[in-house]
Amino acid sequence: MSIDSSRDAVAGRGVGVGPGAGTPVLPAPSLRGRVTMQQVAAEAGVSISTVSKVINGRYGVSSETVDHVSRVIDRLGYEASLVARSLRNHRTNVIGVLVMDFEPFSTEVLKGVADAIHGSGYELIAYSAGGHVEAREGWERRSLSRLMGSLVDGAVLVTPTVTDVQADGPVVAVDPHTGPSRLPSVAADNLEGARLGVAHLLGLGHTRIGMITGRADLLSAQQREQGYREALAAAGLPVDETLMSSGGFEPELARSAARELLARPEPPTAVFAANDLSALATLEVAAELGLDVPGRLSVMGFDNIPESALADPSLTTVQQPIRRMGEEATTMLLSLIAGEELTEPHRTLATSAVVRGSTAPPRPA
Repeated sequence: MSIDSSRDAVAGRGVGVGPGAGTPVLPAPSLRGRVTMQQVAAEAGVSISTVSKVINGRYGVSSETVDHVSRVIDRLGYEASLVARSLRNHRTNVIGVLVMDFEPFSTEVLKGVADAIHGSGYELIAYSAGGHVEAREGWERRSLSRLMGSLVDGAVLVTPTVTDVQADGPVVAVDPHTGPSRLPSVAADNLEGARLGVAHLLGLGHTRIGMITGRADLLSAQQREQGYREALAAAGLPVDETLMSSGGFEPELARSAARELLARPEPPTAVFAANDLSALATLEVAAELGLDVPGRLSVMGFDNIPESALADPSLTTVQQPIRRMGEEATTMLLSLIAGEELTEPHRTLATSAVVRGSTAPPRPA
């Protein structure tokens, strides 16, 4: 992926005259390469050092010349490279968002980051490790080594697998897989969210509630399973291990898990899925099997990604404030870049149940 496509610029050379009009006409823009400082100087009729002074806000240039050179810069689309800017100012005014892959959760986090930097003067680079299976562990270190220091002033790590990273700048983690560490972090209350989700199903009258679990190595998945178990225990119900199947937070695995649960001689009347992608996969399997949702089967997810409201039926789910998590993490990061100390380095945001059309009381036997 292109790290900074905005640096591709438009180069204009000389001024022509429009046919019959006698008015100057700018040449057609060229997309062949980035505009250089030398081109700006030639177009403006000034020295390269003058252009440099204008760009860096230095003294010794008249206001008229500053205005003239600035107009040329805007017209040509000149932009100093991030590396050159970093070497000159020790700052790029760019923050990075590093993700394993682009999927609904990380996309929502990105929206929150964009909210936070609006009007801040900072720009944003989104960088993906590519989603390769072999890169699942340690992708954070590789990505940070490529970007930190020369391209970005700080980074937001989205669902990192490791948090014992060394970086040439501040880093904040969103939903770290192993829980809080020395890195500042923002996460949702996964344990309470799962309790709320299962309590909703219990409140409808379901007692045979299955669960499609997440990745066993992730803290968020462990906490959601714990919340499921605690909610059943609080209702005086034993946990039936045969009604639990691993979906790994992956749609294909979740489809297999859903088929396994729904094919049992005594299938569950409700399924609590550890994330929305698994819940949406369960809806698909139910449709394939001809099971009416919510008449014969209630399905509840976790996340409240945008796709959950668009499902048929719309998905009841536990909302974790994903976009706000990205916004909070970025606010923390900007404070660290500014040299400020965080009063609350580890933040946990509340979750809530969002009731839609995929859950209803169980049908009488």
